[in-house]
Amino acid sequence: MKKRVREPMGTRQRVVLRMLGGTIGVIMLIGIAGGAAAEHAGANGRPVVDTAIGSYTAKTGVSGGIAIAGSDTMQPIIAKVASAFRQWQTDVKIAVQGGGTEAALLGFLQNQSTIRRGDAYFKGHQVSGSVALLAASRRLTDEERKDFLSRNGYEVTEIPIALDAIAIYVNRANPLEGLTMEQLDAVFGKDRKRGFSEEITTWGQLGLRDEWSQQAIHLYGQDKRSGTRAFFTHGALLDGNLRADVREESGPASEILAISRDILGIGYAGIGFQASTVRVLSLAEKAGMSYVAPTMESAVNGFYPLSRYLYLYAKKDPKAGLEPAVLEFLKFVNSREGQDMVAKAGAYPLPAALVAKNVHALTGAATSATAFVGSVN
Repeated sequence: MKKRVREPMGTRQRVVLRMLGGTIGVIMLIGIAGGAAAEHAGANGRPVVDTAIGSYTAKTGVSGGIAIAGSDTMQPIIAKVASAFRQWQTDVKIAVQGGGTEAALLGFLQNQSTIRRGDAYFKGHQVSGSVALLAASRRLTDEERKDFLSRNGYEVTEIPIALDAIAIYVNRANPLEGLTMEQLDAVFGKDRKRGFSEEITTWGQLGLRDEWSQQAIHLYGQDKRSGTRAFFTHGALLDGNLRADVREESGPASEILAISRDILGIGYAGIGFQASTVRVLSLAEKAGMSYVAPTMESAVNGFYPLSRYLYLYAKKDPKAGLEPAVLEFLKFVNSREGQDMVAKAGAYPLPAALVAKNVHALTGAATSATAFVGSVN
């Protein structure tokens, strides 16, 4: 397969390459940047919210507290949505905590409080009690769903709130443009389940020339608390093992910062963590197939190989229903205003048909879109 590379580096790039490990600059997390959201994007570059999604109608007299814990990828999204929601529901207090999907899952299943003192998103509004909503960057497994059912006597309520793409990030000085999934597996995976013939450890094996050819690839990832890590090992490595030399960071922001400081670095994180100091690679399913950039269009139609939904999981007792504050928050997330906050936070908003399905699951309201089947797993 002919590798897609840029022209050999000039003098300035060679100097940068010799500054291995030097700080490129202060990271500026800027959400969806450049051409990553070229499809379905408005004049400001942000994905456009489906006009068929209805506006939020606030119910009066709602109060209470909501504890939301889980995905580091979702924490900035939930925080932005929560801030907008409280403009409508000023008597609802919300605590938003990251730490990873895996870290929060057990507390959610066992009705344990995992919100640490001082972690409330809004200062002065401490939220006590168990986690009401689990923010998960992957779907719960069948075993986890069965565990929830056995503990609570009813099934967990799953509400996808955004589309996302696991992007492959390299330092901004790296000239590589794309990878096949087989190459990606051979770069990060110990087992190479996709069948690539050899382990890939240098940038020259990916087609880079001159000063790059003999340079070692530095791998970055996220720790075992991360749902993104679980999704990546499943989707990219076909449930294979990560190589032992992957430098696992505590969250996506610190991972992107590490890659921005390491000219030989490569890693994976949600699309919302783009920065001026890193670049996103396109991916091809197989050698000889077209490279696909992680855009809203490719996430919706499933052409980008590492597309996913981001979820909120709720405890909706069929007899008692959801707590009024939780129900209102979930309705807001599935409104035009809520999905606009999702887009502003750097993720991709949902199609109107899936929003309609969510609303039906929450309220039982009749809709013609309940038969929606998403193309993203």
